[in-house]
Amino acid sequence: MWTSELSGAAITWAARTTTDAAGAAGGAFMHIPDGFLSTPVSLVLWVVAVLVVGVALVKVNRDMDEKRVPLMGVMAAAIFAGQMLNFAVTGGTSGHLLGAAIATALLGPWAAIVVMTCVVGTQAILFQDGGLLALGANLVNMAVIGVAVSYGVLSVVRRLLGSKRTGWLVGGLLAGWSSIFVASLACALQLALSGTSPANIALPAMGGIHALIGVGEALITAAALALVYVARRDVLERGEAAASGRGLAVGGLVLAVLLVVLSPLASSHPDGLEWVAEEHGFLGSMLEAPFQLIADYVFPGIADERLATIAAGIIGIAVVLAVTWLAGSARRRRGSQGVA
Repeated sequence: MWTSELSGAAITWAARTTTDAAGAAGGAFMHIPDGFLSTPVSLVLWVVAVLVVGVALVKVNRDMDEKRVPLMGVMAAAIFAGQMLNFAVTGGTSGHLLGAAIATALLGPWAAIVVMTCVVGTQAILFQDGGLLALGANLVNMAVIGVAVSYGVLSVVRRLLGSKRTGWLVGGLLAGWSSIFVASLACALQLALSGTSPANIALPAMGGIHALIGVGEALITAAALALVYVARRDVLERGEAAASGRGLAVGGLVLAVLLVVLSPLASSHPDGLEWVAEEHGFLGSMLEAPFQLIADYVFPGIADERLATIAAGIIGIAVVLAVTWLAGSARRRRGSQGVA
């Protein structure tokens, strides 16, 4: 992640170090900012996102066991925190967790879409990470495509290898990598359709760097599923005994807080999309956010940037947890109000 100042047409980069909290935790974007995509492309993707997320909300509120809703909230909080920790890749670039494969494995596809939507939406609105007009595209890429690819890969691998440890580990590896890679290709196509970068440049550039970032996603996903398999196999199998996953929820919340505390140590190198934009000359098309709340994951008014980053992360965890919990229990709340 990074900090930049625009002066006319020139782009002057602020100095960065790997322990610089402002660069590590914030930067101008992890997701597609406004200005990269044309208005028609953005609006079409908004429509797709609203339709799919709407279906997901209906299915979750209709079909999911109420005891699993807290696990959704904690999963969203952990993914949010994990995305604050960029890891170095190669050639001065970095990547961050997507988390769609982990959420899909633990919660199923519809709940995973809701979880990812709450994470990405909070990042755009509260932290100005990703544009508001581009939010539909970010939701399609990460919440819809990321989850759909993860679910497809996990289903095929488990059908071939079974639902024992090997099936989950191999499935996690392949689903984690595929979710990042395919989502990056979708982003490249959106850039091409918008006239921002030709397809023959955007596709290999985005696909190449995210193929490397996907290795980190694959390892993180497999490690997470391995831990869950050992500690709470029933949660993966989604049997009756796994209805709440209470212990897993507590562990996930502790992990989320720990990741936020460590977030100032994240790599300050530009992430995949930012690196491609800089290398291929369309970084200057980025538009600034129309408002700023906790921009760049740095809470305003705190002099120590590391503490400001941690404070922003804690607030983010709380907001994502609450929003996801509310989204997952909307129908039940309406039902109880009707009875009253």
